[in-house]
Amino acid sequence: MNTGPAGPNEPSGAPEAASPTKWWGGLRRIGRAFDHSVRGLRAAWTHEAAFRQELLAGGLLVLLVPWVAATAWQAVALVGAVVLVLIVELLNSAIESLADAVSLEHHPLLGRAKDLGSAAVFLSLLLAGAVWLVAIVDRFLS
Repeated sequence: MNTGPAGPNEPSGAPEAASPTKWWGGLRRIGRAFDHSVRGLRAAWTHEAAFRQELLAGGLLVLLVPWVAATAWQAVALVGAVVLVLIVELLNSAIESLADAVSLEHHPLLGRAKDLGSAAVFLSLLLAGAVWLVAIVDRFLS
């Protein structure tokens, strides 16, 4: 518990308490984290066309899992590959939003950050495609 000059349940102003939500614990922290997560998903749906496209395509793929997956592990891998793409897209969108908040003017380092995020999404899509391709070949062509 924080017992600094600000009181037992208030941020002390120390670097670890820079965010007003960092000092809460227990269920209150979990509830606030959940609220932040829901807001982030809503923001991604509202502002990120790539996230919407990947979520819709991934949702369709997940519907095919019962017919494609031969084992429970394959089902987990197929769904996990879709979820991984969405996770990486969310991180990429966060990088892009932060870069745009810093400056809308061209800056080589901000451009590099955006390119690196895009490359991460690309690699996650390649991995997801490979996982799905192997499962399809294993199920229907072997």
